[in-house]
Amino acid sequence: MIEWFLDGMLVLALLTTAVAVLASRNLFRAVVMFIAFGLLMALAWVRLQAPDIALAEAAIGAGLTGVLLLDAARHLGYSRGGRPE
Repeated sequence: MIEWFLDGMLVLALLTTAVAVLASRNLFRAVVMFIAFGLLMALAWVRLQAPDIALAEAAIGAGLTGVLLLDAARHLGYSRGGRPE
């Protein structure tokens, strides 16, 4: 029973972060939510008993891609306020 509840909460968190990424008007917030989505997705892979895919998702999906997106946003001139500098 607890496992179903945890899985349901994980799905709800994944959907919420995905919608938050798409609906965010602030670029920095969208990238941070994307990183959170990647970490939640890694947790979902762990729940599906695929630790190798979870490790790859955490390292590449959340870590490397998140850092590259943050760096790209900085090079575009966006500050944390969401406005170009």
